[in-house]
Amino acid sequence: MENIRPVSDLRNHFADISRIVHEEGKPVFLTKNGRGDMVVMSMEDYREKAFRREIDLKLIEAEIEFQNNPVTHTHEEVMAHLRGIIRRAGDGNVQN
Repeated sequence: MENIRPVSDLRNHFADISRIVHEEGKPVFLTKNGRGDMVVMSMEDYREKAFRREIDLKLIEAEIEFQNNPVTHTHEEVMAHLRGIIRRAGDGNVQN
């Protein structure tokens, strides 16, 4: 169940809100004049959600890339190519 509180509770009941977001791991939805205004969550939860969103966006980007260029390479092909780049870099020739 969502925890919905008036924004004034940030000032009047901060410790309780902090306990909820940290110990229960649940966000607190704050209202202003009876309408949704903001959400409070722990930094840990925010970072996790941001990280997951970044992964989701990268997966979507990879799917679009594959649809536009369905050429694939095996792990062995990629590693051989990278080893060649590293070897050439060691020789002073960094061209692919």
